[in-house]
Amino acid sequence: MPLVALLTLGAYFVGEMIEGRFGLLGVAAVGFLTVGVKTKNTFCLGVGSIALVILGQSAFN
Repeated sequence: MPLVALLTLGAYFVGEMIEGRFGLLGVAAVGFLTVGVKTKNTFCLGVGSIALVILGQSAFN
C-alpha cells in the first residue's frame, strides 16, 4: 500500500512539472504517449511523441 501511495505522489509531481513547463498541451501529449504505450496503439504513441518533440524544440529556442 505505501508503494502505491508513493507512485501516485510521484506521478502527480511529474504531471505538475510537465504542466508547469509545457502547459496543457504537454499534459495531453504525455497522456497520448501513455495511452499509446498501454494499448500498443501506434497512432496515439506517434501523436504523443511528435507533440513532445515539438514542445521540447520550442522550449529550447
